[in-house]
Amino acid sequence: MLRLRPTGGATTERKALYVAMTRGNGVWRLPLRDDGPIGKVGLFVALAGGVSGADGLALDEAGNLFVCDAGNGCVWVFDRHGVPLWRLRSPTEGRTLTNLAFGGPDRRTLYMTESATGSLLTIQVDAPGKLCMYS
Repeated sequence: MLRLRPTGGATTERKALYVAMTRGNGVWRLPLRDDGPIGKVGLFVALAGGVSGADGLALDEAGNLFVCDAGNGCVWVFDRHGVPLWRLRSPTEGRTLTNLAFGGPDRRTLYMTESATGSLLTIQVDAPGKLCMYS
């Protein structure tokens, strides 16, 4: 029996669940069906090496997936097809961005935690964050 211990997840309006697989250094996509069990699970994106891997996840209203790269001090932004759009690097000396969430009055402020330094980082983004996410 394989036991998975994912660290982050986000859902889409297209009935899919994204799960961060930290030790596998990637994000899986699990299609959700109306009639019961999930569809075929697949690797959505694989991150580059490092001492850790994918961690916190969040989606914006444009369908982009934001992925904390806990070993490389950055957040990756992928479009709905897994194409990398942006790499947001931490301005701190820490390399452990572990979680993120959208906030502010218009949900256009991305909050990120950098656990090695205890920093809370923010950046303004173009599209608001989705309301139905969790992590």
